[in-house]
Amino acid sequence: MNQQALKDLKSDDRLKLKQLYNQYRGEFLGFGRRYRLDQEDLLDVYQEAFLALRKRAVEGKLESIDSSLKTYLFGIGKYKIYDLLKAKKREVSYESEMHVVGHEIQEIELDKEPLLTEKQIILRKFLNELGEKCRQVLTMFYYRGLSIKEITELAGYGNENVAKAQKSRCLKSLRELCNV
Repeated sequence: MNQQALKDLKSDDRLKLKQLYNQYRGEFLGFGRRYRLDQEDLLDVYQEAFLALRKRAVEGKLESIDSSLKTYLFGIGKYKIYDLLKAKKREVSYESEMHVVGHEIQEIELDKEPLLTEKQIILRKFLNELGEKCRQVLTMFYYRGLSIKEITELAGYGNENVAKAQKSRCLKSLRELCNV
């Protein structure tokens, strides 16, 4: 992460914070439009994401982050969008045509959405029966392929051991549901 940006996030200098806040605001609003939220909701989400980012910076939780400020901020924002959509009882559809790889956007052509196997349908049903935190941790680890370290930072756990324990408990709960 850019050390100057990190220093500015930790500071109480209103001008520097305002510049950082506005740096990715427009781009985030464009990113958020794909979720079909209105401008007001997206502005609220961006503000919450920026405040969460600043809080983590002040707490010293961003020193070891390998990603850019923008990537980390958008990651927080995306989870806040999902939470908002869930609160509004709308389903989020994953847009698989565009993937960001490094700093490039790659298009992936898909003939049609693959059909789920019977096991996948059952797994999805039981996954939906778990609590939000469990779904989040298991999705980040198994579906998105994030490391425990990344999950710790994105989900705001105190340390990696807490994240590992949470993942383990959630996986145990999921196995118990599947064996019932």
